[in-house]
Amino acid sequence: MKNEISSPITINLNHNEINESFIGQFGAVVKLLLRRMFGSDSIIPAGTVKGTPSQISSFEGALVANKRYIDSYISNGLNNPATYKSRVTLDNAVRNFERQTNISWPFR
Repeated sequence: MKNEISSPITINLNHNEINESFIGQFGAVVKLLLRRMFGSDSIIPAGTVKGTPSQISSFEGALVANKRYIDSYISNGLNNPATYKSRVTLDNAVRNFERQTNISWPFR
């Protein structure tokens, strides 16, 4: 069964009110994007990411680092040096994202 979303996804990294609702929606969107990156049968509608160029770049960096960490964990196991290295890269990317946006990254 495919997960379908009928409305476009919009992520605003300059969100003024970071509340529980925003964090929940942001986490759901990141989860959907990660599932799609792993070839899930999820359908992602067109969407946009709004913010400064550095915010958008840090979002992309954290998303890609998250995927690489999961890939390494699946391929090599948790105690592999490559997995440790990808975890450090993920932590740095998440710190950069959180510094740029003041939004907590939902997955680590």
